[in-house]
Amino acid sequence: MSNISYYTKEGLEKMKRELDELKTKGRADMAKQIAEAREKGDLSENAEYDAAKEAQGLLEMKINKLETAVGNARILDESQIDLSKVMVLSKVTVKNLKMGKDFTYTLVSEEEADLKAMKISVKSPIGKGLLGKKIGDKVAITVPAGKIELEVLDIGR
Repeated sequence: MSNISYYTKEGLEKMKRELDELKTKGRADMAKQIAEAREKGDLSENAEYDAAKEAQGLLEMKINKLETAVGNARILDESQIDLSKVMVLSKVTVKNLKMGKDFTYTLVSEEEADLKAMKISVKSPIGKGLLGKKIGDKVAITVPAGKIELEVLDIGR
């Protein structure tokens, strides 16, 4: 079963750059670490060698995960976004009814999420709670800090 994820063009390019960096520089650095550890003597009692081999396995796992993600990635055309409801790549302005404050979030894939840039994952509690909502809809969402009530004020791109 394919696990298709949707990205902005910039998000996919960033992921491809990271994959390329890991496959070239990351693998070369790892090979150097293993060679240096191997030079330190008996491999059966060489903790540095074991740690380097374990780190190599983790690097290869990360490369494999990124290759799969890039292979299953699709770029969303922002001009085709339906502004009548909240969906991936929607820029949604909500009012926190308890605090009386407005927040504007962009809903993105899990890999592109960046709270400092107000980009939240569609798989996060708030992201899941907002998907499919329309302007004027109110929603109660359970988050780690408790329950929050939001009202959708605007949907844009």
